[in-house]
Amino acid sequence: MSILIAQAKQRTAIAVNNELTLLYWHVGQRISQEVLAGERADYGKQVVSTLSKSLTAQFGRGWGQRNLMQMVKFYDVFRELSIVQTVSAQLSWSHFVILSNLRFG
Repeated sequence: MSILIAQAKQRTAIAVNNELTLLYWHVGQRISQEVLAGERADYGKQVVSTLSKSLTAQFGRGWGQRNLMQMVKFYDVFRELSIVQTVSAQLSWSHFVILSNLRFG
């Protein structure tokens, strides 16, 4: 019985991680394309700060300016949703954050 429960918990954690990772990619895409529209200077910081406050008020913790900018970076590094969908079942959001911060070449 305990093996069934442990396996179900593990599958649930993987499913939740997968959905959150896809959510963060979509949030990064929307911020990058619709909110920032290519702007990354002071204007972009102000807009993301305002968005962060609004999302935090509406949904609670986890929507800080730093996190939102990490989502934008995630989208900028992994532009292909199909890649993210395929790999998100094996990697956690933390893994994607680490990979997004690596510089290749």
